[in-house]
Amino acid sequence: MKYNFAEVEKKWQDIWDAKNVFAATNDFSKPKFYALVEFPYPSGQGLHVGHPRSYTALDIVSRKRRLEGYNVLYPMGWDAFGLPTENFAMKNHIHPEVVTKQNVAHFKAQLKSLGLSFDWNREINTTDPNYFKWTQWIFLQFFKKGLAYKKEMAVNWCTGCKVVLANEEVVGGVCERCGGEVVHKVKSQWMLKITEYAERLINDLDLVDYIDRVKVSQINWIGKSTGANVNFGTTAGDNLLVYTTRPDTLFGATYMVISPEHSFIEKWADKIENLSEIKAYQEEAAKKSDFERTELVKEKTGVEIKGIRGINPVNGKEVPIFVADYVLTSYGTGAIMAVPAHDTRDWEFAKKFDLPIVEVVAGGNVQEAAFTDCSTGVMVNSDFLTGLSVEDAKVKIIEWLTKNSKGEKKVNYKLRDWVFSRQRYWGEPIPIVCCDKCGYVPVPEDQLPLQLPQVETYEQTETGESPLAKIDSWVNTTCPHCGGPAKRETDTMPQWAGSSWYFMRYCDPTNNDAIASKEALDYWLPVDWYNGGMEHTTLHLLYSRFWHKFLYDIGVVSTPEPYAKRTSHGMILGENNEKMSKSRGNVINPDDIVNEFGADTMRLYEMFIGDFEKSAPWNSSSIKGCKRFLERIWNLQEILVDGDEFRPEVETPMHKTIKKVTEDIENLKFNTAIAAMMALLNNLTDTGKVNKAELRAFLVLINPFAPHLAEEMWQVLHFGGMLNQQKWVTYDEAKCKESTIEVVVQINGKIKARLNVAADITAEDAIAAAKQDAAVKAAAEGKNIVKEIYVPGKLVNIVVK
Repeated sequence: MKYNFAEVEKKWQDIWDAKNVFAATNDFSKPKFYALVEFPYPSGQGLHVGHPRSYTALDIVSRKRRLEGYNVLYPMGWDAFGLPTENFAMKNHIHPEVVTKQNVAHFKAQLKSLGLSFDWNREINTTDPNYFKWTQWIFLQFFKKGLAYKKEMAVNWCTGCKVVLANEEVVGGVCERCGGEVVHKVKSQWMLKITEYAERLINDLDLVDYIDRVKVSQINWIGKSTGANVNFGTTAGDNLLVYTTRPDTLFGATYMVISPEHSFIEKWADKIENLSEIKAYQEEAAKKSDFERTELVKEKTGVEIKGIRGINPVNGKEVPIFVADYVLTSYGTGAIMAVPAHDTRDWEFAKKFDLPIVEVVAGGNVQEAAFTDCSTGVMVNSDFLTGLSVEDAKVKIIEWLTKNSKGEKKVNYKLRDWVFSRQRYWGEPIPIVCCDKCGYVPVPEDQLPLQLPQVETYEQTETGESPLAKIDSWVNTTCPHCGGPAKRETDTMPQWAGSSWYFMRYCDPTNNDAIASKEALDYWLPVDWYNGGMEHTTLHLLYSRFWHKFLYDIGVVSTPEPYAKRTSHGMILGENNEKMSKSRGNVINPDDIVNEFGADTMRLYEMFIGDFEKSAPWNSSSIKGCKRFLERIWNLQEILVDGDEFRPEVETPMHKTIKKVTEDIENLKFNTAIAAMMALLNNLTDTGKVNKAELRAFLVLINPFAPHLAEEMWQVLHFGGMLNQQKWVTYDEAKCKESTIEVVVQINGKIKARLNVAADITAEDAIAAAKQDAAVKAAAEGKNIVKEIYVPGKLVNIVVK
């Protein structure tokens, strides 16, 4: 009987839907397991074959957990606000809400066709007013606690999308989404004070089970450093504050650099002799992204400020002050001291502008052929620091700076506060009004959600404001505080807002009175296992941890971290071993694979393709092998016999495979788990039959990987109930060991025989058995035995002369 995958898969998907088989229960007395995958952005293109790799992996884990008796929450939803939908809407004159509904319907149908065991009762959508009401509510809590504020600042402006971008959204100097040029503009922006949580975001990584590369990406992005704030005097009479991680090298500081945006340029305007030259340089710097400005390989540019000089606090020497774009106002104080002898960038700048270079760490001069790292060594040319080690000098100079009111110890972070405003339509409205009398006032919580008005155009204004700014009837309102005239905030939230707390809403998605009930949050959180792409480990992961910690601080959630475990998967590449893209013409549509081979084959292949945590190329011939494997399982019905226990001849491979698959699923070693089941199938078919006990166990093992086929066989064979409601199979450790082993017999190192012997055979018995073998006897006949060697479990070697 041929296996009709299309008919069987549709049948079981309909049954699972109708019976709500995978719905998590509200029985909070049961042991729980919360599995989470990153919810997708529902683009018009639909799923690509990379999506199912992550979804199937945690689906396998979730199905196994249900069989182990857990109350499993494995939810799915839609991260549906964002620029691509808005851009599509503008181009095609369709409302973004309509586009979103169409895209979601397409994605959902694709996901269901893969047989993923999502709890669709808990489906969420970030564009649903009942959802973003709580996104807005969380923002208001930030505002009330002083962690949401508005600030005039230089921002990254995408010339393509015409919106402000966070630093994290600028990659290689261009917009990560559209590839458009990113320039700097000064705008008034809503900010979230994520820097208040920088230390906890690092330290609390000790509380979680994240793979190392995820932890490293978080730590590097936050960029903690320890150094000192140092006050350099100036001939203008002001103190210029710099942050340095190397205060021990102060005696080698021969010039200073400030960022083109530094406020002192304006303050010193009437004292700067070359102000027009400085202004021209500022205009050029504003056109560059932070990436371009700090790129190490770029040519160094700068302009010396004529008429004002800095004063080195440790020796009183005057040093020139430059304006240069490689210094950012967003890091440290926007001003640096330069020690060209021990910093490659400073050295290149000093050589270009013919500035002094003073070595202060012996052997650490970057221009010397025998250059060694200046983070260790002995201080030279440094007055009272001379002769000290670098570490001792750091301690002594900070003591000196503090005692003489010239500076202090300082911890700094590369992490900047989160630029939260977006000048677009398709996003959550920021629930703030601006009153001339009262300032920024929150929209009352009982008036949430603040919904988007209907608009005729989604284009930004000429000045780069949100399309909402054009709608007077929406903008003009009354102040909730004084009742006077006020204007609504017209910027909307970034797409990251809705995804920063979505895992909480899954716990209780229809709650109208809170994010979720306290009982549900306390039961389900933290997420037990979160899997997602490495590309989200510095943005989404950081932002959502920040939001969760804030909600923990105000008593909404009871765990300090949102995710107990985080893993990441490798990409699926095209058959040419390149990243899939339309331009390369190597995109694989999962719908085509499901139609041709079936969902179970698609699932199995994506797990068999290679190490789950590494990238792997698609291989069309290999997927055919997975289909044949499933067909061979189906054909086991033809050799089925009665039997309530494993037969002796397959007992050990059965127990070994159960153990292997059980452990491999937990370690994301799906490819080796499948290989073990393939080997077991060969063992069973080699015996010419399979009994009911063996097939029942085999179907439980394969069920998480190929659930449609397994369920169908379970029903056809009348094994009782539905397979997904059975218990996971267990193994006996003692029966995982082979009772017999193969031992190689050698004469003078050359193989003469192979013997099957008891696994616990003694050396004496193994050698005796080897000597009884006819081939061994013939090879040793007429010769003297010089030595007899037994390597336990492997070989007997007999040395003869």
